[in-house]
Amino acid sequence: MKTLIQIVLCLSLFVTMASSSVASPVRLKDLVNFDGVRGNDLVGYGLVVGLDGSGDGLRNAPFTEDIMTNILERLGVNVTGEQFRPKNVAAVLVTATLPPFARAGGQIDVTVSAIGDAKSLLGGTLIMTPLNAADGDIYAVAQGTIIAGGATAEGDGGQVTQGVPTSGTIPSGARVEREIEFQLSSLNDLRLALREADFTTAGRIERAINKDFGRSVALMLDSGTVMLNVPATKMRSVAHILGRIENIEVEPERKARVVVDQRSGTIVMGEDVRISRVAVSQGNLTLRIQEEPLVAQPNPFAEGTTVVVPRTRAAIEEEPGIGLAEIPTGASLSQVIAGLNALGVSPRDMIDILKSVKAAGALHAEFIVR
Repeated sequence: MKTLIQIVLCLSLFVTMASSSVASPVRLKDLVNFDGVRGNDLVGYGLVVGLDGSGDGLRNAPFTEDIMTNILERLGVNVTGEQFRPKNVAAVLVTATLPPFARAGGQIDVTVSAIGDAKSLLGGTLIMTPLNAADGDIYAVAQGTIIAGGATAEGDGGQVTQGVPTSGTIPSGARVEREIEFQLSSLNDLRLALREADFTTAGRIERAINKDFGRSVALMLDSGTVMLNVPATKMRSVAHILGRIENIEVEPERKARVVVDQRSGTIVMGEDVRISRVAVSQGNLTLRIQEEPLVAQPNPFAEGTTVVVPRTRAAIEEEPGIGLAEIPTGASLSQVIAGLNALGVSPRDMIDILKSVKAAGALHAEFIVR
């Protein structure tokens, strides 16, 4: 009963906050991506050294031995035919994102992840690793000491691991060697790509930009794109245009959605969610099965063997049913929550109810299950 009261109070507070909130304008830079202003993913294959006996087992990860041999031979050390099995090295994949307008000599963060059977990268040093883009060209080179996000302790009787010690980062660990060839100033038309396509939001963006310039410079092409005529703005460069429009505030239109996280039992509903007239009932059925084997032994000094006789107890328990609760036509978010609370169910039961209401065609919203 106490848990049920807490659930009702929390949901009531959530409904109060949702019903009293008013949609506020959002900056344009938080709603759209500007054409050409984007990052590029980089990846590389390298070697981490200096580990405290927590590296790859080379018998299980022969690719680690191959890259270690190649690095040593490039440094002038001939290891052909040698048998070495160090435990302080690990093969890793290095990933990074080259930000827009990154210039040669700049530094970017990298993420290092073990791909062999290394137990930890804590305290290791990444050896010079080229980072390639999708076109196969090298755009950055990474090297440095890894900051691992976890730790491992083990003994003869057990092992304790906290976090993920086989993955870490190197802040400013890569230096940009090559720039992305893109001239922002050469654009005659600048496209604004909405992160969440919607015709109403795109139309509002078009009107807001035209109002700011005092003339028609923006045109909505579709639900996800607004095109800006650069010459019509009469500004010195595209960079000046972006600096002017990125802080224009627009009120976005949101779709009616219900997002459910089954693992944590979390339910999030937008204020535009509506439910048609529907009746809901909820009940719980519990099946209990308990094994109680019985051991039968022969009498003392008698011939026979000890046997185990299986014995099972099964019972079905059904909690008192809750009557039908009616949710009226066109119910709002607060009415939906109030109707579910009237059933006295837990959040996880609410998830099942919402699924059933959606299957019945009475929930008018996009239903997302994670």
